[in-house]
Order: sequence, then C-alpha cells, then structure tokens
Amino acid sequence: MTTPEGALTIAMVAGEASGDNLGAALTREIRKSEPDVRFLGVGGPAMMSEGFISDHDMETLSVNGFVDPFLRLPSLIRLLFNLRDSIVASEADCFVGIDSNFFNLLLAGMLKKRGIKTVQYVSPTVWAWRSGRVRKIARNVDLMMTLYPFETRIYEDNEIPVVFVGHPRANDIAPDEGPTNQTKARQQLELPENGEILAILPGSRGSEVNLSGRDFLKTAVLLSDRVDQFVIPAANAKRHSQLSRLLSEHPELEGKVRLTRGQSREVMTAADAVLVNSGTATLEAMLLRKPMVMSYRLGKLTYHIVSRMVTTDWFALPNILAGEALVPEFIQDAADPQVMADTVRKLLAKEDHEKLMKRFSEIHEFLKCGSTPGRAAADAVLDLSKNRD
Repeated sequence: MTTPEGALTIAMVAGEASGDNLGAALTREIRKSEPDVRFLGVGGPAMMSEGFISDHDMETLSVNGFVDPFLRLPSLIRLLFNLRDSIVASEADCFVGIDSNFFNLLLAGMLKKRGIKTVQYVSPTVWAWRSGRVRKIARNVDLMMTLYPFETRIYEDNEIPVVFVGHPRANDIAPDEGPTNQTKARQQLELPENGEILAILPGSRGSEVNLSGRDFLKTAVLLSDRVDQFVIPAANAKRHSQLSRLLSEHPELEGKVRLTRGQSREVMTAADAVLVNSGTATLEAMLLRKPMVMSYRLGKLTYHIVSRMVTTDWFALPNILAGEALVPEFIQDAADPQVMADTVRKLLAKEDHEKLMKRFSEIHEFLKCGSTPGRAAADAVLDLSKNRD
C-alpha cells in the first residue's frame, strides 16, 4: 500500500472487544479529518469494519491478570518485538495503545525511545494501585486519554499530559433507553414479554468465563424457581463455544437459558436485573438503569499477588464513580452462589429501587462529554501526531 506524501501514519493496538470498539470510533473520526491516513497494528472486527488492517489476531492479546501473561510470555514477547519493529519501520507519527495496559505500556516505552509519539487510550487503574505505576507511565507515554473525569487529577498532579475524552457509552445511551426499550428488546430477542429475566455477563475473556462463568451458572441453578429466563450474551464465537460446554454441565438449566451471539446491550435492556463480571459491562448496566450484582474471580496465584497491591475499596464502576457501595460486589471467595442468588432475589423485589435509579442518573450526567468520545480522542491524537517538536 502506497501512502500519499505528507499523509499521517498512526499505529494502534487493541487487545479485546472493548478496546476494539473504542479503536473503531477513533479510526473513523481520524479518517474524517485525514482521509489519506495509514493505520497499522492490531485491531478486531469493529476496527477492521472501519478499514483498519490488522496485522495480528486480536485474541492473542486477550490476557487476564498476572499469571495469564506469564503463561503466554513467549508468544507475547514475539508479538511485542514484531510490532516494535514494524511500527518503527513504518515511521509512524504516533502510536495509540488502546486499553491492554500490560502490553501497550511496554510497547509504548520502546517506541518512545525511538522518537515516536505515544498515547495510552484508557487509563490503567492507577488510582487503585499502590504508588509507583504513575512514574512508569510518565516515562512511556506522551499523552493519557481517560474515559472518566476523576482519573485526570492523578496525572495532572504528576505533570503528565492528560485529556478526558468521555466514555462512549455515556453519550451513546439515552437516559430512558433501558426502561423504555425493555419490551422492544424482548421482542427482538424472542423472549417472553412477561416474567422475570436475568441477564448473565461472565466476561469477554476465556479465563473470566472459566472462573466467574461457573459461579454464575451455579447461581442461576439456585434462582431457577424465581427467574423465568436467563440470557447470556457470548462476547464472540470462542466464548459461545466455551459457554455451551459449561452449560452442558448443568442439565437442570435446560430450557431456562438462552445463549446469544453478542447483543449484550439488547440482553441487558431486556432484563430485569443483571449478574455481571467486573468491567465495562457494569457501567453499561448502570447506564441502562439495571440493578445488578457484580462478581469477579481470578486464579488463586493472581489474586494472591493482586490483593496485596490494590488499594481501592470498590471494583464495580458504578461504586467507584459514586464513591459508595451502590452495587453489591462479591470478589474471589466471597463469590458464593447462594449469597449471590439471595442478593439477586432482593434486587428483583426492587428494594430501594427508586433511590438506586436516581444515583445511576446522576452518574450518567457526570460522565457525558461535550463532543463524542471518538471525536475528542481523534482531535487529541491528531494534535499530538502533527506536533513534531
């Protein structure tokens, strides 16, 4: 492919579905301003639908916690150096690491030393970790782009260039979308219009589904007398196959569980409540005004390491944004199916429902940005890319 003289070259690396969606909007908005821009790196189906040509399978980067990267260290190291060499050879004007912080910050450090401007899109949870990480970030990135307004302060305090670009879901989801569209979503998914529906979202990574997914299905068994239909949106084809295998271990759920291919937003819209893994899905459930129970489980060794390094009081995004425990959380051994089932029952009974919805609405407004996040991020990347000082 021949790039017109003077056209920008921008490298991007996204390692999972949420990053792929952010990268797709960023790719689209950059191309609006710079039609001749050349992209390279790693992206998924959403980015590729916008014309991004991915040089590697995005699934290679879908790792979880500390242990998973080490188990896959040889392939990750090969990919790291391969990308470093190809991006340097392309004389890229800028590198944008989209989430996948473990990998992308290492790559950014290598590229920055070779004179390439570097951006990290989605802040690591530096506010949740013990001190030291911010200094490493300062050495590796020229600009941090955050999804949440509270994240900017720690970078400003450490004199790291930062811009809040907003969370795409906050702008994309209307305040009344969840309650207003529930019946329509049930019709689209061919679900019963009446009766209780629980959405189950065990995560997009294989390790998440293997650990939290098992807890969630055991919880579903205990709720089968209260819930009319369980719906599980598989993040991709691999997760669909994995969930199908896990479901085969619970014949008592036959006829009660609907497994969809994607459509997580529609599934949550259709539901009365959500049982969800940690991460962006907790935010989306809040924006759709769905009461939820959040649970997260790591491998034992990973949890042993992480639990000694994390300082945050909460893990669910609604709780972090609110600064209080709005959403019940069950982490690691606290993820007991019986306790989670009892908590879901309370949510379905709509205890303190109006108060919870009011707080969800307040947080929703807090997260909105003036322009769309994709446009704000594109402007920031283009400003940095064209500044060759």
